[in-house]
Amino acid sequence: MFGSRNARERSVTCIACGDSVARSDAREYDKHGDRWDRRDKEFEHLCKPCFADLCRQPREGLETTLDAAGAGEADRETFLRRFRELSEGDSSVE
Repeated sequence: MFGSRNARERSVTCIACGDSVARSDAREYDKHGDRWDRRDKEFEHLCKPCFADLCRQPREGLETTLDAAGAGEADRETFLRRFRELSEGDSSVE
């Protein structure tokens, strides 16, 4: 019904570094952005180190930065400009 356990242990190739790793040591990547619709789909894979490097964004201080950039108050253009400047470390935001 769900396939054999051995199918999960096959080797896959990381699309970022090219290393071959056990499927259990990789993360699925769906280039179409719909990983929940699994019918007739083959996934690409990232090894766990590449996944951590490429897919995780730092969130520390995010709420403070959003507030300082005027989230929910400033118009879109102003907010995006301020957010970019704050995120890049340019503290000379108006």
